[in-house]
Amino acid sequence: MERREPDEAERLLSGRDPIELPPTDTKRWVVRRKAAVVAAVRLGHLTLEEACARYSLSLDEFLSWQRVVDRYGIHGLRATRVQQYR
Repeated sequence: MERREPDEAERLLSGRDPIELPPTDTKRWVVRRKAAVVAAVRLGHLTLEEACARYSLSLDEFLSWQRVVDRYGIHGLRATRVQQYR
């Protein structure tokens, strides 16, 4: 089996790449942006409360991103894949 290089979102979550947080007025939550916010909280750059307030996220929404990453990895954050993971 060929080993692939981790993508940008995976490197963010591992702490290997610097975290560039999305703009506070983000409306379109692509995988990379969700991963950046999850990584920032996990690595202590933002508290959970700060992240939710900064991005107008509900606690449930953020925790669902975190749960999906834990269970399915970065690719679980794709909005089009949600049905496959439920």
